[in-house]
Amino acid sequence: MKFDTITVQGGMNPGDNRACISPPIYQNTAFYFKDLDFAADLFDLKTAGDIYTRISNPTTNMLEERVAALEGGVGAVAVSSGMSATLAAVLNLTNAGNEVVASASVYGGTFNLLNSTLPKYGVVTKFVNSDKIEDYEKQINEKTRCIYAETVGNPTLDVCDIEGLANLAHKYSIPLIIDNTVPSPYLCRPFEHGADIIVHALTKYISGHGNSMGGIIIDSGKFDWEKSGKFPDLTKKDQSYHGLSYTETFKEAAYITRIRTAYLRDLGCCLSPFNAYLTLVGLETLHLRMERHSESALKVAKWLQNSEFVKWVSYPLLESSKYYNNAKKYLPKGASSIVAFGLKGDRKNLEKFVSSLKLFIHATNIGDSRSIITCPSLTTHRQLSDEELEKAGIGIEFIRLSVGLEDTDDLIADLEQAFQKSV
Repeated sequence: MKFDTITVQGGMNPGDNRACISPPIYQNTAFYFKDLDFAADLFDLKTAGDIYTRISNPTTNMLEERVAALEGGVGAVAVSSGMSATLAAVLNLTNAGNEVVASASVYGGTFNLLNSTLPKYGVVTKFVNSDKIEDYEKQINEKTRCIYAETVGNPTLDVCDIEGLANLAHKYSIPLIIDNTVPSPYLCRPFEHGADIIVHALTKYISGHGNSMGGIIIDSGKFDWEKSGKFPDLTKKDQSYHGLSYTETFKEAAYITRIRTAYLRDLGCCLSPFNAYLTLVGLETLHLRMERHSESALKVAKWLQNSEFVKWVSYPLLESSKYYNNAKKYLPKGASSIVAFGLKGDRKNLEKFVSSLKLFIHATNIGDSRSIITCPSLTTHRQLSDEELEKAGIGIEFIRLSVGLEDTDDLIADLEQAFQKSV
């Protein structure tokens, strides 16, 4: 099936679901074992099947299969939030004493996880405040277990060189993790450019309607864990499963299987069946929404460039963007809904502008069908120090728009009237 067909029907067979043509919600916790041997085989990972919704669920399975197909991966695990996806993706590669190399421009919550929380458990991140591959390489050593970056940085809108980072990671026998939330698989498929693992906040574009939390990890199945020699948790015997080796037993699906059988089992960060259902329904229109988001955002960005109230505008497909060439390479169908700009004036001008908006909703989400405005330095990146904000390029004037599905002319008119009231 081609992409648009997968968004609508991938992972769902009416014949397997009591003839339902819409994904049913399996809103239960436990599943029937037909006999003792079958139950034992399930717990020993010798056979496939559902045991308990904390680990797997038929509704969630449909979502996982569909997103894995859209990204071109060997498998996926859905979890309770985008942050849970990032946490599990990194933990599956690291132990105390290991390091991560990451872009400094990642989402504020991800920065806090890598910078503040994981170091308490012995996993240290070295942040790279540069787009140059050689600057990433300077931070890699024998302790490094992965490189982490976002396809499109949120909120700074830098477009990373996925191919360059993938080549660098593989040079040192480590995987590249890419957060592909902002473009979604419709606008960019990082596995095609060498990435090994992808994470998404399902809460954003894949769901698309601002009504359900969720996250997902997708495995390309292409990284050679045995050859790398740096990931004994995947290659050696796991005593919690009677000496099973993930690479021997599950081959190319070793990484994603361990996410489910170790981290969903132990951390309990499972996605509810109802949220999986809502996300599946939203996903059916992903291809249509991403086209509209991208078209409208580019129109708004071009209009902002000519506004007397604006210091600067950032959008990857503006020719003035330093990331324009990367955007043309990795985002040929559009650059998603986020537009960033700097408002002229001070904190009072910012307060007047935001409070005067009629259509743009002041909130912290992106990827919603409704248009949203956020001031990152006061919200999503509030935990960063002044020095960290400066390195990330996020000042008090920095405004992030998530352009929704309303009429673009109405959105522009709303911005204009709020600008007029901000002075």
